[in-house]
Amino acid sequence: MRVSVLLFARYREAAGAPILEIEVADPATLRAVWDAVRQQVPALRGEARPLLACNRAYARPETVVQPGDEVAVFPPVSGG
Repeated sequence: MRVSVLLFARYREAAGAPILEIEVADPATLRAVWDAVRQQVPALRGEARPLLACNRAYARPETVVQPGDEVAVFPPVSGG
């Protein structure tokens, strides 16, 4: 199945593009989508815990993705 993945901040810079079209097996989870992104973008292979969203709502890595869903991936954020 094809999923659009929006990349933000350093993830976008590493990929050289704001959006990737990723093919994953159906059914797939957000974790599987992120693993596919990391395979396609070698610079992201060391990134293990991004913030994930599916269809504009934050979601857990176990969330099942449907064909045509929009996935967004953000680097972890810290503040103080």
